[in-house]
Amino acid sequence: MPTSRRPGALVITAIILIVAFMLLSGFASFWTERLWFRSTGYSGVFTTLLLTRVGLFLVFAGLMAATVALSMAMAYRFRPVLWPGMPGTADDGMDRYRELLVPRIGWVIGGAAAVMGLFAGASATGQWRNYSLWRHSQTFGSTDPYFNKDVGFYVFDLPFWHYVVDYVMALAVVGLMATVLVNYLFGGIRLSARPGERLTSAAQIQVSALLALFVLAKAVDYWLDRFDLVTDSGSIFTGMGYTEDKAVLPAKEILAGIAVVCAVLFLANIWRRTWLLPSVGVALFALSAIILGLIVPSVVQAIQVNPNVPDREGPYIKANIEATRAAYQLDQIDVRPVAGTGVAQDGRLQALDGITAGVPLVDPQIVSEIFEQQQQVRAYYSVPDVLDVDRYEIGGKDRAVVLGVRELDQSGLAEGDQNWSNLHTAYTHGNGIIAAYANQRPEDDSVQQTGIQWAEGQEADESALTELAGTDGYETRVYFGEQSPSYSIVGLNPDDGEPREFDLPKGDRSDEDVATTYDGDAGVPVGNLVNQLLYAVRFSEPNLLLSSRVHENSKILYDREPRRMVEKVAPWLTVDSDPYPAVVGDRILWILDGYTVTDKYPLSQRESLETMTDDALQDDDGFQTLPTDEVNYLRNSVKATVDAYDGTVTLYAWDEQDPILNAWEEVFPDVVQAKETIPDELEEHLRYPEDLFKAQRYQFQRYHETSASAWFEGSSRWEVPSDPQVASRLQPPYRIFTDTGSGETWSLTSVYVPREKENNLAAYMAVNSDATSDDYGKISVLELPNEPTGGPLQIANTFATNEDVSQALLPYTTGDAVRVPGNLLTLPVGDSFMYVQPVYTRREGESNFPILRFVLVSYEGRVGIGTTLRAAIADSLLGGDADGEDPIEEPTEEPTPTEGASPTETPTETPTEPPSGGTQAQIRELLRQAEAKFAEADAAQAAGNTVKWARLMEEGRALIEEAVELAG
Repeated sequence: MPTSRRPGALVITAIILIVAFMLLSGFASFWTERLWFRSTGYSGVFTTLLLTRVGLFLVFAGLMAATVALSMAMAYRFRPVLWPGMPGTADDGMDRYRELLVPRIGWVIGGAAAVMGLFAGASATGQWRNYSLWRHSQTFGSTDPYFNKDVGFYVFDLPFWHYVVDYVMALAVVGLMATVLVNYLFGGIRLSARPGERLTSAAQIQVSALLALFVLAKAVDYWLDRFDLVTDSGSIFTGMGYTEDKAVLPAKEILAGIAVVCAVLFLANIWRRTWLLPSVGVALFALSAIILGLIVPSVVQAIQVNPNVPDREGPYIKANIEATRAAYQLDQIDVRPVAGTGVAQDGRLQALDGITAGVPLVDPQIVSEIFEQQQQVRAYYSVPDVLDVDRYEIGGKDRAVVLGVRELDQSGLAEGDQNWSNLHTAYTHGNGIIAAYANQRPEDDSVQQTGIQWAEGQEADESALTELAGTDGYETRVYFGEQSPSYSIVGLNPDDGEPREFDLPKGDRSDEDVATTYDGDAGVPVGNLVNQLLYAVRFSEPNLLLSSRVHENSKILYDREPRRMVEKVAPWLTVDSDPYPAVVGDRILWILDGYTVTDKYPLSQRESLETMTDDALQDDDGFQTLPTDEVNYLRNSVKATVDAYDGTVTLYAWDEQDPILNAWEEVFPDVVQAKETIPDELEEHLRYPEDLFKAQRYQFQRYHETSASAWFEGSSRWEVPSDPQVASRLQPPYRIFTDTGSGETWSLTSVYVPREKENNLAAYMAVNSDATSDDYGKISVLELPNEPTGGPLQIANTFATNEDVSQALLPYTTGDAVRVPGNLLTLPVGDSFMYVQPVYTRREGESNFPILRFVLVSYEGRVGIGTTLRAAIADSLLGGDADGEDPIEEPTEEPTPTEGASPTETPTETPTEPPSGGTQAQIRELLRQAEAKFAEADAAQAAGNTVKWARLMEEGRALIEEAVELAG
């Protein structure tokens, strides 16, 4: 006997251990989440979420459990008296089940009620957003034209009422199932009995009452469904259409009335023991639903709408246009036609040089490799593949800079060094920002250089951003970033008080290790055994319990990716996919844009946010949009920051008029700070968010048309062009200083082409991205006349096939070298447009990075090429393409200087006697000589001779300047 009991005991023990571990794991997840919120100062958010969810669970689970228990208890209480072999009763085979259930009926009812209550409660907790918005509903101040309801009714009230009605129908259905089952088991329902005696009186009352409740709830559901007609997506547009207005809307009202009549008939059946009238009512209801809900709308659509769509749908399309333009703020866009006239001839080179002085030639996607090669002195640091663009006031001028945070990249550690202690206690943080001037001019913004001009780097003289932060610079340690480890253990060692974390002081290029320790406020203390156990369970890591590196001074940092942090403290926000860093005061701050969205704005066009924001640089954004990825209202309601050192999360209200934001501020008080509390030095780095701009440009490509007939015909529809370098993706917007008629501003820009005619340019869009400007957020669109004007793809093709360009690049693209085209930028110049594209070359190999060789310009139908933008503009003004002459001859063969050879002290003289052939011939000769100097400079740089490189670069620039002067 002991032998037979042992396996049973082992199984029970195993089950107990598994259940205990599951409970411990669940508690660890819950408690560590609470500790995280407390460490960031947002305990109120966690508490509000917890109480709301628990409250919804208890209410809805309790109602469901009570309904199931009451239904089963009443069915059991009023069961007929039956016993085995009772005369006149057929043997239904249920006797053995009755004998089994009767002694345990209380447990059976309690268990069934608990299970159904758990399901209902779990479903209800997911409705915390709809409940919270319903509880704190706001008004938008505008109404829909069909029901005259405020927009707030559709956004805040209707979703939760739908859930309540669906829940009531679920109550009726589950209660009915429980009633029928118990009555059948205990004889209240006997299918083998004669008609009229198959249900006892008690069973009939219960079934009739529950059916009446269901049908009555269905009547309310039909009534609420009427309002959904202004938010449902149709085949052409979102919102009410002709068929919905003339056929579907009356049908739902009629069906709601029929459902009420059916409910009355079921209630009448409680007193009249006949199912005839309820059966007739249900049949009428079903027939009406088929005829009115399916057949009639189909007939109306086929006969009245399809042959006359523009006429029938015209008023409804007009309503959709007005609502969409309001929901996406497209009605505030300023559209201005341009005539296509260029800059006046007199002094046009100087004018164009001034207009294009701030054009970014540093491509944020391409130069990431240069940042890695020239500024990453340790293998365990890296920058993002696509860098960010920001602006700083340097030397009294606004300068665009391309920048990235030098973040920790643990994959760069040697495989043998990737142990737990190193990964989680030694290599814990990134270090500083790397930045380059976007227009490739030095700090004084004088003349464009051919190499990257660093605004912030590892060398002591690369410190423009450090100097802006003050005499002590800024805090360079980055514990909270986009590539931060899953968790890190920080804190001074209690034995010797020495730090254990590796650091990288500015200017240090030695192999000697420098240590530091985190002393910020964020992080959860793990000095006690309980917290160590909980985190060991959460991260499945026993070292958190066993390692001596976890001690009484230790803190654990986790969940520290900026976007995730903002999504946790503000779970009602949709956060922009591109956090960007900025040096603000003496700290690096991650700046994020938060959106309030809904898919319930009446009549506004609904579209997937992922679709609207897709472009060549967009990765998997993972938008946490609620309740769906499809939205039809979008506001940049919040600006958020995350301190890269101590993880402080701060939310500022930005669009304080947004009703959705106002509702959430009531739900989570004191989470979002007022707009006026934004520090001035932070406001200088706030910008117009890319995802909002991309959603607006997506909708505006169709909704720039305000005429319903023109919108339907689509003849004037625009499209965002394909990216010239990635034909399968859309061209991304670019941040540049541009002038659309109101002076040069820091802007986010994009272009349109006619639908299915990508070779032509249709319009240019720019939004003021300067948060300190009164015109911040003003979108300007320059619309071109209906004349052929080259679009991005056509210009890219021109650049790729131009003979002068090919000849100039030939010496740099032979062998294993390849051409790497940069961003193709479109710039408004007067009433015309100029295209600018940097061209890089690179050789194969991990240690080779792209080098900017030339700048290409297309202006007024002519192509120019030069080693600088000014030279390229000058070349385009000469009309080299027009007269068939080569503006730049092939550079001389690159020399191979002797290793370590000393450069000459005096630069070689520039030619004193101009060549024959007139001014253009002189200019070409000067450009040829400059090109030769730059070729020699590249060779010197490759050989490591920086002194000779600098001298040759200066000589080449002098020749360029002389050519520019001759060009006038």
